[in-house]
Amino acid sequence: MSRPRWQQRSAGWLEVLSITNLIANVGIILTGGAVRLTGSGLGCPTWPRCTDDSYVPHPALGVHGAIEFGNRMLTFVLVAVVVSCWVAALGHRAVTGASGPVRLASVIALGVPAQAVIGGISVRTDLNPWVVALHLLVSLAMVALCVVLIAEVKPALFPRSRDDSLRGLVLASYALVWLVLYLGTVVTGSGPHAGDASAPRNGLDSSAASHVHAAAVYLLLAVTLLVVALARRRADRVLVRAAGMLLLVELAQAVIGILQVQTGLPELLVGLHLFGAALTIAAATRLLMTNRREDDGGA
Repeated sequence: MSRPRWQQRSAGWLEVLSITNLIANVGIILTGGAVRLTGSGLGCPTWPRCTDDSYVPHPALGVHGAIEFGNRMLTFVLVAVVVSCWVAALGHRAVTGASGPVRLASVIALGVPAQAVIGGISVRTDLNPWVVALHLLVSLAMVALCVVLIAEVKPALFPRSRDDSLRGLVLASYALVWLVLYLGTVVTGSGPHAGDASAPRNGLDSSAASHVHAAAVYLLLAVTLLVVALARRRADRVLVRAAGMLLLVELAQAVIGILQVQTGLPELLVGLHLFGAALTIAAATRLLMTNRREDDGGA
């Protein structure tokens, strides 16, 4: 019995849509960062409406209202991408019987309304730094899931290493990446880029928070370098490439982090650092998937 045409086409489009899903989720992080760095976090002062009596910004809100409203509208683009990817995953399951992509695409799709709620809470709480931090961390988790989804539907991009003897170190590096990203949100929550001049800060000493964050970064660099060195000793080229890519991203992030602190946290460098955070979790997840066992599931 032949499959419905939509199932056959969806299965063929899944690889493209999975990559598009990753790009869209990174993009929404960047636009959210632009909102924060331009001080437009309360450009639309309420949610889900932009103002108490309108879903669109009033001209009196100026450029900040336009920027914040534009970021909200991009969410609909993300919705279209994640729903299309989910439908494609259904078609892929019908053709191949693989359920992993459907589970992953479902979680990613559910992350969009969850993020809308968290974003709404952040606006309602005048950009509470802890809520804003959660907003970013959930976005980074969605980026990680997108990478896992790509590994499921395009395994040629994620060849497995020949053994898993370094799996403990790889897992340690992955945990450290998340610790570094979390501490980065704490530093940001104590710094000047609050998203609005009236937004509260977390009350922590920014210098002390930066030192704790830096210590975690140094530890992460050391563990990643150790993975690269041991993988080279084992002549495991697959693992060397994946860990080497993560190490390069981490080094670039460290350089940008040092430069932004020394130059007074200019918006451009902070934005690049945010982009680097998305690349870091993507590279770390790629390393994790490269080192996964044969019987590991995708979801």
